[in-house]
Amino acid sequence: MAERNNPTHQQQQQRPSRANRTVVPSSTFLQKIQSHAPNTTHFLGFLLLFFVSATTLLILTGLTLTATVFGLVFFMPVIVVSSPVWFPICTLLFLTAVGFLSACGFGVAVAAGSTWMYRYFRGMHPPGSDRVDSARTRIYDTASHVKDYAMEYGGYLQSKVKDAAPGA
Repeated sequence: MAERNNPTHQQQQQRPSRANRTVVPSSTFLQKIQSHAPNTTHFLGFLLLFFVSATTLLILTGLTLTATVFGLVFFMPVIVVSSPVWFPICTLLFLTAVGFLSACGFGVAVAAGSTWMYRYFRGMHPPGSDRVDSARTRIYDTASHVKDYAMEYGGYLQSKVKDAAPGA
């Protein structure tokens, strides 16, 4: 009887010694899954929450659809009678919105381009500056080759022009 109340005796009965334990990987994996699995109370609570939420959303959807149909039925004569006024107003509002958004977009593009050019000319190497540098060197090389070619063959063309028009 004294052994049962002894805490060290209870720990020995609950835990087998390390030498006697055999670890099976699949059983420990299943135990971990089962320890994290919800119990029946949690599952029923989740189902109740789901059904209450679904019912509320279904009722709100029905009310919205009903209000939309009644609104169309009530306002359709007003819309039909006043449609000659609505079309030009809607067209004007649409064109105004498109113009405003286009101006904002162009403004953002100009600001981004100006910022990039400022960074480039200040030597901060913004993204893509290596491409601009390589294009600039290619253009410079091509222009120098054309200049050399023109200087080399320029005298030849000058003499041909004088031959074609001896008095010139």
